[in-house]
Amino acid sequence: MTSIKDVANLAGVAVGTVSRVINNSGAVKPNTRRKVEEAIQELNYFPNEVARNFKMQKSKMVALLLPSIWNPFFSELAYYIEDELDREGFKLMLCNSGGKPEKELYYLDMLRQNKVAGIVGITYNDIENNISNDIPIVSIDRHFNKKITCVTSDNYEGGRLALRELVNAGSRKPAFIGSVTSVFSETMNRKKGFIHEAQALGVDYVIYEKPDPIVDDNAYFNEFLDKHSDVDGIFAITDMLAANYIERARRQGIRVPEDVKVIGYDGIQDNPYFHPILSTIRQPVEEMARMTIRLLFNKIENITLDQQVYRIPVIFKKGETT
Repeated sequence: MTSIKDVANLAGVAVGTVSRVINNSGAVKPNTRRKVEEAIQELNYFPNEVARNFKMQKSKMVALLLPSIWNPFFSELAYYIEDELDREGFKLMLCNSGGKPEKELYYLDMLRQNKVAGIVGITYNDIENNISNDIPIVSIDRHFNKKITCVTSDNYEGGRLALRELVNAGSRKPAFIGSVTSVFSETMNRKKGFIHEAQALGVDYVIYEKPDPIVDDNAYFNEFLDKHSDVDGIFAITDMLAANYIERARRQGIRVPEDVKVIGYDGIQDNPYFHPILSTIRQPVEEMARMTIRLLFNKIENITLDQQVYRIPVIFKKGETT
């Protein structure tokens, strides 16, 4: 592996001169700079970014902590986050926790040691005591007791909107199906909005939840379908859960949307290749991602933000399931 000493030897200069050229610090004669740059190019030398960041006490690396990259919503979010970072010359470090608290704690400790510029975090675990403001951080969908900025969609209004759309589609006994996280997350407001609107309209409704994560899909849906066979509308807390319900219902001869209307939340099936195309509450994923990074940049520059929670409006996107 090529070292900075190899570059210095080829250019005929001291190692300190190469370092000044790489870091663009200190005075270097134009002719000397040209020799160093030519040596770097000839040797295809790449500086040790981590070592440079540690020495200079700054970084161009931002970490993204995700529960699962398999989830299409998280994947889409990561895409736009990386794109926004790239515009400003920052790099993305992806930390895929699998939703495991011990893995999230490991990542947080590692990130503190490696001096990343900032962290974007999505977690539904109880790791409150391990979150600090030592590194700029912006959370998505999750509030912490500490003054940590949170970006989220308007989950409460999304729940209200879903209930109204189910009723408008002809549902007389809609159900909310979801899972309960061990700590409060903005996603829990989807159920609250659903309940509020059902009560306001005088609509009979069902709430069906199990602890998050759902470890046995078969048991989850078998129990729901056995206990609530009279339900004619479904609002699922995520698109993935809605799609799972549609498949399970189909196996039991339940037709969607003829027998049961279904609405999800996220908008991940925004593609004509999906069938049936799911009716959903569409989160503004790109806007959420880019806003998150812009807010993080402000925190990195010690710019005071005017609020702690940023909620972005959602829309209903009609598909083939209502």
